[in-house]
Parts: sequence; structure tokens; C-alpha cells
Amino acid sequence: MTIYFQKTYQRGFGTYPLRAEPLRQAILAAAETGYRAFDTAQMYGNEAETGAALAQTGLARDEFCLTTKVDIANFGADRFLPSVEQSLRDLQVDAVDVLLLHWPAPDGDLAPSLDLLEQARARGLTRHVGLSNFTAAMMREARQRMSCPIVTNQVEFHPLLDQSRLLEAARDTGIPLASYCSVARGEVFRHAIFAEIGAAYGKSAAQVVLRWILQTGVSINTMSTKPENIAANFDVMDFTLSSVDMARIGAMTATGHRVVSRDLVPYAPEFD
Repeated sequence: MTIYFQKTYQRGFGTYPLRAEPLRQAILAAAETGYRAFDTAQMYGNEAETGAALAQTGLARDEFCLTTKVDIANFGADRFLPSVEQSLRDLQVDAVDVLLLHWPAPDGDLAPSLDLLEQARARGLTRHVGLSNFTAAMMREARQRMSCPIVTNQVEFHPLLDQSRLLEAARDTGIPLASYCSVARGEVFRHAIFAEIGAAYGKSAAQVVLRWILQTGVSINTMSTKPENIAANFDVMDFTLSSVDMARIGAMTATGHRVVSRDLVPYAPEFD
């Protein structure tokens, strides 16, 4: 079982693009709500602020799961491990729980960064390793390349985007998916079906979307600065969508709405 489906880690709190006081307040509210998984990245520029905020929550280190990601700018052999060591200093921890490659290497040669990721684990800088934004083919290559378990591939995942090829790769490789942009940055609210289904369960459209992701076998990351939304996003474990409703929502993936496109991120791979 992946670490993200242990304890309450399947509902993670993301920190992008928060900084400074809004970030601190959001993390404190998330911890008070019950979140015990927190996600950041070198690229976000907020690791130090995230570490400071987590220190203020009063949570013991073994009470929460902390994920960060290595920026592609630090993939070189001379920069990778020092950058992770700096992340640990900024986050005020001896090791993170999960260290991800934020993106596959832009030149398509995955081996160097995968090897360095494995070295980070061997040196005790992280308990687990994973991927982010890897295609199905890249997931299979990473599984063949690495000798240690790969606990996740964090990708854009929501009901408006068909990620069936990644789900198939997850089954084939044993690398579970984790979602970001879980409500497509609000795009799901333009579709009445989610609120309509939610009304039957006494839940909001966002809660229906998040529950659908979880029932698909994908862990979730959500972000908000509003305490009421932080709490609502966490409150998705007391109902189960019917198979009919799961199928109705699943049909929405034909919409084909992608938030993080190659137009937005030029070095992104050719997505499935």
C-alpha cells in the first residue's frame, strides 16, 4: 500500500502558490482540520515558509507526511543532492517522507535523475521516492530502472481529463497516482452534474469530485486559504458514490480539459 493511503495521508494539503502569511494561516488551518499530509516543492519557493508553519502546528514529526519535489534546474549530478539537503534545512526536517522528481528530464534521458533520486533515498534524505508529471511510458521506464519502490506519480487528475492510460500504467507498474489540480482550478464548477449528484448525498460539487478521485484509486491534493473550504475538502470520507454516479462522472473525462498544458509548461512531456 502506498504511503498516501495510510492514516489520513490520502487527503493531502498542497501549498502552491501560497507564500508568507496566507501560507502560514492555511497550513495551521489544515492541521487543525486534520490534514496530516503536506505537499511542497523547490519550484514553489515556499519550502522555508512551509517548514516554519509546520513547526508552529505542534505536530510531532512522525505525525505528518511531508512531500517535496526536485526542480529540473537541480537535476545535474553536482546540484541534485545539495539541493535536497537545502530543502531539508528549509523544511526543518532530517528527511522528507516522499521526494519526487517534479518533471521528467526535458531531454528525455530519465536515467540520470532517476539514479540521483535513488541515491537520495540511499543517503537517508527521504523515506520514499516518486515521480510527477511522468507519462505512462515514462512510468514503465522508471519502474524498470529503479530498484526501490516508487510510491506515486503525481499528475493532473480530475473528472474533466481522461487519464485512463496513466491509470492502466499504474496498474501495470504498481506506481499509484496522486492528483493535483483536483477540481481543475474551478473548471468543474462550470458543469452542473457535480452539484446535481452532490445534492443526493448532501455534499458539494467539490466534495463529489474529490470523492470520485479517491474511489478511482487516486490520492488527492487540495489547496485553499479559506478555512471552510479547507475543512470541506477534508470531509469526503463519510459517503460513497454509487457505481452509477461513478460512471456518470467518469463519462465527463471526454471533456478533455487540461490545466497544465505544454503551452503553460514548455518543457512538459508529450502527455498521454
